[in-house]
Amino acid sequence: MLIIPADLSSLLRTGMTRSLSSLLIKVATAGLTYIAYVVLSRTMSGLEYGTFAIGLSLATVLAVLAGLGQQTAILRLWPEEIAAGHPDRAAAAIRSGASLTILASLATAILLIVTAAIGAAVTPITDGVLHLYACAVLILPLALAEYQSSALRAQGSLWTALVPRDLLWRTALPLAVLLLAGYGIALTGPQALLLAAGVLLVALAGQSLLARRQGRQLVPALRGVQAFWRQRGQLSRWFLYGAVIDAVALNADTLLVGLQLPPDAAATYFNASRTAGLMTLFTYAATLVIAPLLSGYFRAGDRRKAQAITTVSAWSGFAFSLGAFAVFALFGDRVLAIFGPGYADGWGVLLLLSFGLLFDAGTGSSRTTMMMTGHERAYVAIAGVATGLGLLAQVAIIPAYGLLGAAAANMMVRIATQLAIGLYCVARIGIDPTIFGVLRLARQPSAVRP
Repeated sequence: MLIIPADLSSLLRTGMTRSLSSLLIKVATAGLTYIAYVVLSRTMSGLEYGTFAIGLSLATVLAVLAGLGQQTAILRLWPEEIAAGHPDRAAAAIRSGASLTILASLATAILLIVTAAIGAAVTPITDGVLHLYACAVLILPLALAEYQSSALRAQGSLWTALVPRDLLWRTALPLAVLLLAGYGIALTGPQALLLAAGVLLVALAGQSLLARRQGRQLVPALRGVQAFWRQRGQLSRWFLYGAVIDAVALNADTLLVGLQLPPDAAATYFNASRTAGLMTLFTYAATLVIAPLLSGYFRAGDRRKAQAITTVSAWSGFAFSLGAFAVFALFGDRVLAIFGPGYADGWGVLLLLSFGLLFDAGTGSSRTTMMMTGHERAYVAIAGVATGLGLLAQVAIIPAYGLLGAAAANMMVRIATQLAIGLYCVARIGIDPTIFGVLRLARQPSAVRP
């Protein structure tokens, strides 16, 4: 039996308290997101909802690309600069990161609009390009929401970081859809994307005002951006590559299904994918808390505390995911039926995706451990190769095996990726972020067995 020393006990209690707060927000977020998707799927035709799903998935990937890695970089740079006694540099990093996010988002949106217009002029597109124009409008709000959340979390402001996007936006969106439906207005896919963008911008404006009143750093400034990019650009690029790989791994299969199968098939896959994603609630919530802590402890050379927080994070996330997997295995068809008639057919897809995510939860915060300890290049190499091979496999598999083929490829790639990065963390970083990290923690010099 392991006795937890007093210093670690206090650390873990604090971390768990903040993780539970984060989890409460994320549980509410999941419920509100589910309600939003259910409301949209039941008030829109299968074709329009599928178009919305494709547009949202594309906007998510492009928003991550437009973020230039700043949403991850600030979680590492802020605690590093503060620990080094350079609060001015920490503040400059936030201002520059915000400016880069806005500028890159606008450039990405313009590029998408121009590309879609040229494509429509050259080759007739069956479903039109309006959803691509609407997708372009959504890029800036999504990218800025992710960056502002990371910047505020880095400064220790969890509730201000999460509530505007995760609660207010996701509450207002379905209410607006229901209000319009009450007047007999059924949204098209592009209209739903535009509504999501508008509501999110309002939530972000409120977040910025609240952060300013709290004295948090958040306002962008062009001054110093070039110097920041010269100094931190290489680091940011690797964070960008990692973030894009993660976004592609999460959303590309929906896009590939939409390209190779009818839009209503993409809607079925989208619903199953988002339902399976509920399994990662606690893992993600814990990661939001431990990322800046892990960076700080690792830079300070305190591997014992770094191991402790990753171990607790892994076990709490895995326990939650295991319970969710059991629910999906027994009642997954009923859960999916909430979206409307026909969506229960995605039960097999849900099970395959869920099993991959269960394995993911067992490996804990492996990705965060690599990103926060200076091993982002290795992560990009491992995850990038695996994701690329997975996409090639899905391109070949989907026409023959449909949704189940796409889900099976996703599951196998996720398992292979998580296994590889988990082993890397153990061998190269000296931290075991998986559920087996408890064995390493038990061998720490200050952990005493009775």
